Amino acid sequence: MLKESEIKALVVLLDDEDSEVVTHVEEKIMSFGTNVIPLLEQEWEATFNPIIQGKIEDLVHELQFELLKERFIAWKATDGEDLLEGLWIVATYLYPDLEIDELREEIDQLYHELWRHMEDEMAPYDQIRVFNQVFFNKFKFRANTKNFHSPANSMINAVLESKKGNPISLCSVYMLLAQKIGLPVFGVNLPNLFILIYQIGEEPFYINVFNRGLIFTKDDIDNYLDSLRLEKQDIFYNACSNLDIILRALRNLIVSFEKLGDYHKADEIKLILQKMDDQYFSL
Repeated sequence: MLKESEIKALVVLLDDEDSEVVTHVEEKIMSFGTNVIPLLEQEWEATFNPIIQGKIEDLVHELQFELLKERFIAWKATDGEDLLEGLWIVATYLYPDLEIDELREEIDQLYHELWRHMEDEMAPYDQIRVFNQVFFNKFKFRANTKNFHSPANSMINAVLESKKGNPISLCSVYMLLAQKIGLPVFGVNLPNLFILIYQIGEEPFYINVFNRGLIFTKDDIDNYLDSLRLEKQDIFYNACSNLDIILRALRNLIVSFEKLGDYHKADEIKLILQKMDDQYFSL
């Protein structure tokens, strides 16, 4: 069991003149694992030494990154069943104190408002028409075209607060609400664009949430792929998994950080992606 006095003694040594001592202390603190984070945060608040504060900040970030990876392992072990949990894990990279219960409460509030507008035995197209009216006109969700590459577009908490996002984050919120209502709506990985499919019988239709819920058909996807001179593949027409959605969200986040010139954060997210097929997710 961690002792506060032991952490205090170690933290003081982070300002030692001997770099080998500092390295040994950092390794010792890291060996305690993510449970030491609250104690480190207490020590950060208690000290006025900027050098020690900086060292603590670095250690906390490294430990929080380890916690992020642990959460991804646990989430993948459930086959990515809970999309909101996956989105929450992504968001904790920038908002480590974010609680998933906060997100569930916000989604529930939106769901109850949406549910009031839905009627029994509505035709699929009518369901989406009403859904779109509430989602875009009442809730005011919209495409973030001015700051398309902002990292906030990949943070589910920021999207729920600002009501602005990129294709995959807007589709994710839309899909979470639609499925909660009972609509057979799922994600589809198109090149350069993420969309949704309303899975009904042999003639499903598609929804472009980034374009205010525009409904279109398989023929429209054919034309889109032709315009990009891409070969038609099943993946461009069929529903993808929640894991696919999170992977794409992480790739978007990498691009966002690179656009900002924050290559350290981009490299950390790349590290997660590189290991998803190895020890992280080979469970």
